[in-house]
Amino acid sequence: METTETFASLVRAEFTPKSTYLNTASNGLLPARTVAALHEAALLRAEGRPLTSLHEDVEATRAAYGRLAGVPATRIAVGASVAAHSGVIAASLPAGAEVLTAEDDFTSVLNPFHVRGDLKVRAVPLERIAESVRPGTALVAVSAAQSADGRVADLAALREAARDHGARTYVDFSQSAGWLPMDADGFDFSAAVSFKWLLGPHGTAFLVVPEDFGGLTPLLAGWVAGERPWDSCYGPVAELAHSARRFDLTHALFTFAGLRRSLELVEELGVAAVHAHDTALADRFRAGLAALGHAALPAPGSAIVSVPGLGDRQPDLSRAGIEVSDRAGNLRAAFHLYNTAADVDRLLDVLGG
Repeated sequence: METTETFASLVRAEFTPKSTYLNTASNGLLPARTVAALHEAALLRAEGRPLTSLHEDVEATRAAYGRLAGVPATRIAVGASVAAHSGVIAASLPAGAEVLTAEDDFTSVLNPFHVRGDLKVRAVPLERIAESVRPGTALVAVSAAQSADGRVADLAALREAARDHGARTYVDFSQSAGWLPMDADGFDFSAAVSFKWLLGPHGTAFLVVPEDFGGLTPLLAGWVAGERPWDSCYGPVAELAHSARRFDLTHALFTFAGLRRSLELVEELGVAAVHAHDTALADRFRAGLAALGHAALPAPGSAIVSVPGLGDRQPDLSRAGIEVSDRAGNLRAAFHLYNTAADVDRLLDVLGG
């Protein structure tokens, strides 16, 4: 466990924002070590040197994510997006299967099930998702933290309800991996992107599958999905990987060169310490909003705060050097490890001015 001073000194050494950056729910900032790794990766290509180390970064990143998610690396596939992973899961369901979702969840979690056209997709309020699992529900698909407003799903209740009714579970950790402790082992499938709270570049998303692969077919498999990838470059893959790597897509090597270092930093700081830091700042903002006569949407325990009616302030805030988001008319602020109490207070000062 990092001390408060060690936490702060590590963060100061890694981040040099030029703005009051409160928009991690859109994109996380890159640590200095990640920027250096990306630069070195680009030089490898520019100078024609071997890319062996970049391929090693893929496996080191897979293992690091496994430690954060609480699953072995053999259950982790890496691909391009949550939508692509959702599509593979959607394709595995029989016609007429019921998929239970949360109302207004992020599109990448939902849309692949809708475009099938022959599934029964049912949406309920997030707070009712566990109680809405019923006999015949084939899959529950939900984000651990909602992108629009930061509400955190009751995943323990969902896991129990799904178990009671024999439903499979699919959880998107994109808006929580890195600040909210994660237990991917408790769910059949889960996913997360690299570029938000995990502080990595764009270009990849993780997929966790069961040991028996949960009935998924590697529809998008190419040569990297072979048990021996370099022997799988021509013709059909003769032997798919014996691990979840059979669901890998061609690796965005630069992304992994940087993401490996980003995950190292998250592990050094510890998710528990990041969680305490982030949620304390979010609570400070909520309290300050109340003093200004504003009420955030209810999302207790979340690092994301969404405020109705203030979304139109986003352009003015950006011009003032404060980066937040406008989501459906709501001002969304997202607090992460590089933010401070001074950042919160500056946002409050401008909103109150």
